[in-house]
Amino acid sequence: MTNNETIVALATPNGTGAIGIIRLSGPEAITIADSVFKGKDLTRQTSHTIHLGNIIDDGLVLDEVLVSLFIAPRSYTKENVVEISCHGSAYIIESIIKLLIKKGARSAKAGEFTLRAFLNGQLDLSQAEAVADLIASNSKASQQVALQQLRGGFSSQLQSLRDQLVQFASLIELELDFAEEDIEFANRDQLKKLIGEINGVISNLIRSFELGNAIKQGVNTVIAGRPNAGKSTLLNALLNEERAIVSHLPGTTRDTIEEVLNINGINFRLIDTAGIREATDAIEQIGVQRTMEKISQSALLVYLFDANEITAEELKQDIESLQKPGITMLIVANKTDLLNSAVQASDFGLPTSDFLSISAKEKLHIEELKQKIYSSAIKDQLTGDETLVTNIRHLEALQKTEEALKKVLKGMDTITSDFLAMDIKQALHYLGEITGAVTTDDLLENIFSKFCIGK
Repeated sequence: MTNNETIVALATPNGTGAIGIIRLSGPEAITIADSVFKGKDLTRQTSHTIHLGNIIDDGLVLDEVLVSLFIAPRSYTKENVVEISCHGSAYIIESIIKLLIKKGARSAKAGEFTLRAFLNGQLDLSQAEAVADLIASNSKASQQVALQQLRGGFSSQLQSLRDQLVQFASLIELELDFAEEDIEFANRDQLKKLIGEINGVISNLIRSFELGNAIKQGVNTVIAGRPNAGKSTLLNALLNEERAIVSHLPGTTRDTIEEVLNINGINFRLIDTAGIREATDAIEQIGVQRTMEKISQSALLVYLFDANEITAEELKQDIESLQKPGITMLIVANKTDLLNSAVQASDFGLPTSDFLSISAKEKLHIEELKQKIYSSAIKDQLTGDETLVTNIRHLEALQKTEEALKKVLKGMDTITSDFLAMDIKQALHYLGEITGAVTTDDLLENIFSKFCIGK
């Protein structure tokens, strides 16, 4: 990979808008921009300055623009960077980019600006990936997690672990140089203690992926129950809009309906499903099958039942048939406005922790249900300063690191120093893959090809 060329791309979204920003990066960025700019001599200006002028093509004014200069190494890519703010006409933007390419720039590939930032040491690989996550964030929580990773919180934690392992690896390598003298430089008890501490941190990071991925992707939340339990009414109440058709006739919902609800900065992907019962026709049977599929794919199941129409034994059977490993279930009694007394979990022989009574139609206790949905998914894990793993590539590398360190512990008293050093190097390799201390061209292409062109 070479940074000798100067690249250009539109940094703002495609389409007509008030302003478009065209970004240049590379050794000739300022020279190329100056060759088409009529105003101040850009090659004589200082970094982090903005200049008003015209873009000229063979004497023809294409647009009046503002040009921002960022001189290496004080830029996003650590190269010379120029950003041309022009009017957002698609014709103007295309004309300016074509002109800059004619003057010596080339079109940037997907993610190439951030790739250069990584190659030039501005960001490590996990921070570069956080840039894409930040752009794609669609909730407060996902934005905060991506920002924390971009600022290097995850990287600094991994670097600390890596530094400690490197120190022991170097001592073990030193032992190999004095193998004939049988000298032990690396204290095995200290190494066991260190690996135990490191594996503790790695285990916490691995466990954090469930929450981190939920924040990044949203929490799949299925509303399920028997026909006419009020599932569609509940969906409408949670969303505060008439999203689903509601009828007193059972079986109105034949297919799933999906909407996003944001609670305390977390996106919950609400899925209203067909009522669970013995199907009376082929279409209803398909609906029930899809309900069961959605339940198996969910992280949170809100089981809704009509408190007026179900017995404790029937409720118990439903709950047992729907409970799946890894799925949190909330038991919600509906239509309590029709009863003379409050519905309690003890009335059905259920624990109170995951039980709530509501009236979806009258919107009673809907806010309490929202908070229960939130707390069931987050489980007090989100405090604002913890490191969360959100990337499947990072998760796999951490799992491989954990396995490699277990091999080190297992063989510490039985294998020679050279094999011990190899196992530690393997763990260091997997940790290095996360931050980019260890990379391949294929890995980088796979990561940065998912970025937008102008980033």
